[in-house]
Amino acid sequence: MVEQINIMVGGEAGQGVQSVGHLLARAFARWGYRVFADQDYESRVRGGHNFFRVRASRAPVGAILETLDILIAFNRESIDLHRAEVGKDGVIIYDGEKIKDVTGDKLISLPLEKLAVEAAGDRMMANTVALGTALALPGYDLPLLTGLLRDYFGGEAGEKNVKAAQAGYEQTRKLASSTFTKKLSATEAPTRMLVSGNEAMALGAIAAGCKFMAAYPMTPTTPIMEYLASKAKDYGIVVVPAEDEIAAINMVVGAGYAGVRAMTATSGGGFCLMVEGLGLAGMTETPVVIIEGQRAGPAIGLPTRTEQGDLEFILHAAHGEFPRAVLAPSSVDECFWSVVKAFNLAEKYQTPVLVITDQHLASSYATVDRFDVSKVKIDRGLLFRGDGDYKRHAYTESGVSPRAFPGKQKALVVTDSDEHDEAGHLTEDAGTRLLMMQKRLRKLYGLKKDMVVPHNHAKKGETLLIGWGSTQGAIEEAAENLRKDSHKVNRLHLNELWPFPAEAVALAMAEAKHTYVVENNATGQLARLIRRETGKQVDASILKYDGRPFTPALIIDQVLKEGC
Repeated sequence: MVEQINIMVGGEAGQGVQSVGHLLARAFARWGYRVFADQDYESRVRGGHNFFRVRASRAPVGAILETLDILIAFNRESIDLHRAEVGKDGVIIYDGEKIKDVTGDKLISLPLEKLAVEAAGDRMMANTVALGTALALPGYDLPLLTGLLRDYFGGEAGEKNVKAAQAGYEQTRKLASSTFTKKLSATEAPTRMLVSGNEAMALGAIAAGCKFMAAYPMTPTTPIMEYLASKAKDYGIVVVPAEDEIAAINMVVGAGYAGVRAMTATSGGGFCLMVEGLGLAGMTETPVVIIEGQRAGPAIGLPTRTEQGDLEFILHAAHGEFPRAVLAPSSVDECFWSVVKAFNLAEKYQTPVLVITDQHLASSYATVDRFDVSKVKIDRGLLFRGDGDYKRHAYTESGVSPRAFPGKQKALVVTDSDEHDEAGHLTEDAGTRLLMMQKRLRKLYGLKKDMVVPHNHAKKGETLLIGWGSTQGAIEEAAENLRKDSHKVNRLHLNELWPFPAEAVALAMAEAKHTYVVENNATGQLARLIRRETGKQVDASILKYDGRPFTPALIIDQVLKEGC
C-alpha cells in the first residue's frame, strides 16, 4: 500500500483557507512526497463556502480523491457539507469553543483561536494552529514545519506563525495515538517545485522569450498576468493590464507584427471579445499566443468553477478560414512546455496558437521536477535576410513567407486586414484571393507534422478511455485501478488538438473493444470532433458538467455501469 494522505481545509473566504491549504501542500513537498492540490471557491471576496484539498503520496498523483483522511473545518458549514466524505479512520479538526453542538464521531475539538492568542497573541493565527494540528496527526517533523513557516513568512510574522503552529502541534501530540492511526514517514526524494498550472504557463512564457503581455483580468488566468508582472523587471517584459479584452488582443497583434513575442490570457467570455482580433492575426499572418482558461458558461456561468465547454468554440472562432494550432496541456508540467511550443509554432507558421486549459488545471498545484530550460529551443521561423524588394506575403509552397520586422531591416513591411496581394496591398482580384487562401491554409500541412501523437497506451481488445486536457490524472488513475481489479482498460489522451491527429486516434479506436470519451462538458465535444475527423463513433461518453472536476472513483463507477 502506497503511503498517502488526503486533507481538506474548509471555511469562508477570508478565513485563510487557501493559505493553510497552500502551506500543507508545501509541507508535504518538503517531506519528499508527491503532491496534487486543488481549490474550490466562490466568486466573492468574503463569505461563501471555500475549500482546498491536498493529496500527498509517495507515488505520482494527478487527481483528487473523494475520501478524506483529515478535514480542517473553520466553520459549521464545512462540517455539515463534507462530514460524509471523511473516511472511517479519518478525523475532523474544529474549534469546539467557536463551533457549538457538534456531535458524532471522528471529531477532534481544539480551542484553535484560544491557542493562537496564548501562543502568538493574535486570534487570526487560529488557522496556523490548525495547520500544526493537521501535520502532527500523521507524524510530520516539527523542525521541518517551523523551517517552512520561517521561509514562507520571514521576520516577525514568521516567528509568530511558528509559535502558533507549535501550539497546535504540541496540543495534538498529547492526544491518544488512537485518535488518528494513519502515520507517514519522511522519504528521500529530489527537490521538486510546487507550482500551479498558471504559474507553469507563466514560467513557460518567460523561458520562451515572451516580452509583451496584454490582458484583462479574468478568472482563472489572471495569475498568469500577475506572475509575469512580478517578474517584468527581471526579464524585460512589458505587461499591460488592458481596459478590455478587445484592446488586449489588438495590442498583442500589434506587438507580434513588430516582431515581439507576445501573448494574452483570458477565459471564454473574454475570448468572445477577442475573436475579431484573432481573425486579424489570421489574415495578417501575425504570430500571437492566446491562453484560454475554460470555466463553466454560458455568460458568467460559474466563474470560479471548471469545465471543458469551449473546445468547438476555440476550433472555429472567427469568421472565415485560416490556420491555427490548439494545444491542451494535461498536467502542470505540460503547461510549461505547451507554452514554449506555442511561441515557436506561432512564429514558425506565422499564425495564432491557442493554449486551452481550464480552471481545474490552471488553479491546481502539483509537485514537478525542475524544468530543464536547457531543452528550451527558440524557433523564430523564416526570417527575411535581404535588403531589397520585400513582399510580406510572398507566395511559397509551405505557405510561410519570410518575415521582416518593421524598422529593423531595409524592407518596407506592408500588410492589410482586407485580402491582399503578396506585397500586402489590398486587392479584390479573384485569382489573388485563391492564391492567398491556399497559401495560408497550406500551413496546416506543416503544423500537422509538428503535432505530437496522443499519449497512446491502448492495447488490442481492451476498453479504451479517451480524454483531453486536465482529465488526464483522473483517467490515468481510474484505468490503473480498474486494471488492478482485472478489467482490461487503457487510455488515449490528447494534449494537442488541432490540427487533429485523426490517424492516431482512428488506429487506437480500431484496436479497442469499447471506447469511452471522458470530458467535462454536457454535449461530448471531443466525441463529436472524433466522429467528424475519423468517421468513428465512440461507444459512450462519460460527461460531467457541474463545474467540478472528475475523480478516479467517478470514472470507475461510470465505466462499470457501461459494462466494462
